[in-house]
Amino acid sequence: MTSAAHRLFAHPAAAIALVLFVSLSAAWRPAAAEQQCPIASAHPLATKAGCEILAKGGSAFDAAITVTAALAVVEPFSSGIGGGGFYLLHRAADRYETFVDARETAPGRVTADFYVDDSGAPKQRLSLDGATAAAIPGIPAALDWLAQRYASLPLEKLLAPAIGLAREGFAADSRYAWAAGYREPELRADPNAAGFLDHGKAPAPGFLVKQPHLAATLERIARHGRDGFYRGEIAQRMLAAVQAAGGLWSQEDLAGYKIVERTPHRFGFRGARIVTAPLPSSGGLVMAQALQILEPLPLESMDEVQRAHYVVEAWRRGYNDRARFMGDPDFVKVPVAKLGSRDYARQRAASMNPDKATASSALPPVAEAVGDGDDTTHFSIIDRFGNRVAATLSVNAPFGAGFVAGDTGVLLNNHMNDFSLAPSAPNLYRLVGNEANAIAPGKRPLSSMSPTFVEDSRGVLVLGTPGGSRIISMVTLGVLDYMLGAQVDLPRIIGLPRYHHQYLPDRVEVEPGAFSESWMQALRAKGHTVEVGRRKWGNMQAVYLDKVNGMASAGSDPRGKAGVLF
Repeated sequence: MTSAAHRLFAHPAAAIALVLFVSLSAAWRPAAAEQQCPIASAHPLATKAGCEILAKGGSAFDAAITVTAALAVVEPFSSGIGGGGFYLLHRAADRYETFVDARETAPGRVTADFYVDDSGAPKQRLSLDGATAAAIPGIPAALDWLAQRYASLPLEKLLAPAIGLAREGFAADSRYAWAAGYREPELRADPNAAGFLDHGKAPAPGFLVKQPHLAATLERIARHGRDGFYRGEIAQRMLAAVQAAGGLWSQEDLAGYKIVERTPHRFGFRGARIVTAPLPSSGGLVMAQALQILEPLPLESMDEVQRAHYVVEAWRRGYNDRARFMGDPDFVKVPVAKLGSRDYARQRAASMNPDKATASSALPPVAEAVGDGDDTTHFSIIDRFGNRVAATLSVNAPFGAGFVAGDTGVLLNNHMNDFSLAPSAPNLYRLVGNEANAIAPGKRPLSSMSPTFVEDSRGVLVLGTPGGSRIISMVTLGVLDYMLGAQVDLPRIIGLPRYHHQYLPDRVEVEPGAFSESWMQALRAKGHTVEVGRRKWGNMQAVYLDKVNGMASAGSDPRGKAGVLF
């Protein structure tokens, strides 16, 4: 890295800008040029921490650990060491690609009956609030796993920025204030979570959030790796708090948690190579089916309404198969090869009518008895060597379960709600599922998180977003814009107006103010139900490497910067 690049990384204003510079290796760029620090995350403090690691000689994998931990501190409403996530990795030296599954797992003592009443109706609050809602976290294991297998710098150095932020505090932004207000009753009800509030009330932006207990827990992880969390003093204190509050965790659950490395889901689309999330994320299969349905169509020559009609019809079929077939592949047999094939996409496309919406009720039903929280986060990284990481992390609902495990500072997730609690019963995000996503001990709930790489002759796009069930539709729209645009326009890709359909409920949801009344009326004329959402959604984070000039750029969704919560 040149001395000029070092100076740029050291400049605070440059480090937290939307797009920041770093130089790529000669193997990736034809000419010497200063480049933007290719990290896009949902919080400037996390981006700054990651860029500083790159400036000190770290790789994308080192920076991923630092950004994960920093986000756990400054975005407790979206992610944290009490949650889980997925990491899509590309190692440039040998083009090795893998998917690190750090999704939470159901406790060993759990039963499906625990979350339903005598009539079989789901007890939603048990899976949303408090200790009963929490699955076994995966992020601490992921930090250690990445450090041991992919990173070059010691874990203590990589976690130091997050430890400092937790101990010294950070200023709450408008997204934090909104989320704290949304979950204020739950946070106030738990004395250990009340520190996220200002004297029992949602804080105003600028409130200094300090988390000394979390700092101490992160220090133990830094010194002892995964054992600093899943065994020993921290584990015992978490267990005591969870069990006292009625939760089902055991020491065996914590000690036995395992990271799983999986083969990414890969498919082609119009000459591009797309690498994305495999099960237990439904994102890869749903996106592959939707894009392969759309691939033969003359999308470039269609007007905006006709193109949206076909995109919605493709999503309708993909999300229908999500509900029918998909779950944790370690527990259920999913026909992955069939669902991801072009032949199957052609079969599903055969029933599409160019002039009329298909009623979701006309598609194959969910025979028996799905989602991530909107309050998820994503970051994308490409380093100077060409290594890349796309990571999507979550605690599910805002501030997860609203429950901190004793004096450990660990805010717990509420991902038990991501399972199908009862046959065809919708979850928090109105997704339905069947037995494939039913609760079982040690099982991972189905997800929508979709960290993705798109590579063609022009360059490499690394992207992902939070947004619950809308994650898949947002990433699909981003891929379509990249592939159909005459030029790559990263701000346009991440700022596109968004619409969404997920099979059930049978409606097209659109962002407020994003589409004209005539656009919506034209879709309604084709038989679609169109509803305007209450607020905008998503917080896409993307990095693009231009193979022609070797320039790397990063961009963050303007919705997040504007304080929109997703």
